[in-house]
Amino acid sequence: MTTPAQAWLAKVFGRAPESPGRFERALTHSSHEGPDYERLEFLGDRVLGLCMAQWLFEEFPDESEGELSKRLNVLVTGATCAEVAREIGAQAHLRLGKQARDDGAGDSDNVLGDVMEALIGAWYLEAGLAGADEFVRRVWDGRLHADLRAPQHPKSALQEWTAAKGRKPPVYEIIDRSGPQHAPRFTVRVTVGRLANATATGASKQEAETAAAAALLDRVR
Repeated sequence: MTTPAQAWLAKVFGRAPESPGRFERALTHSSHEGPDYERLEFLGDRVLGLCMAQWLFEEFPDESEGELSKRLNVLVTGATCAEVAREIGAQAHLRLGKQARDDGAGDSDNVLGDVMEALIGAWYLEAGLAGADEFVRRVWDGRLHADLRAPQHPKSALQEWTAAKGRKPPVYEIIDRSGPQHAPRFTVRVTVGRLANATATGASKQEAETAAAAALLDRVR
């Protein structure tokens, strides 16, 4: 691991990692030689969900399970994880293959979101659940109370709107997929019967569907 990367990790986590190789792996994309971040991402995804669920449970004692779930779903999305990764400076230390770098994978929400989860997984293995929880609360600070009311996910909001209006449920259709495997772009169209439709593009099918739902809500509300 490079000296700048080690210094960055020490700054981000508050001390130099005892197992720097694990964190090097967390920063390594599958296009780069050597072990990649995917196993650590798998672990970090679960750790993030648990830490966030407990935090929400503590901070919003009067909210229902449904309201807490809405908050959780927004806070742990790949797009939110990618935002946090950019804020802590992870982009500068990604290990990408040349082609992936040339294709712009270093600014992909998919890649950065995965790396953020992998870093959480690596820190959990080193510092335990208490250490991971402290880290998550610190780097997600400010996001938890960004919405005084539990935010409604656009897809759920559109589903509820169509039901309230007696309309058919929204139908999502992938109309285009482009880009390389490590940095795909999906274009999705959502339709509510003959009433209206909207199209949006994202780095994942879920991201594109969410953006399309938001766009359609803006039109019909």
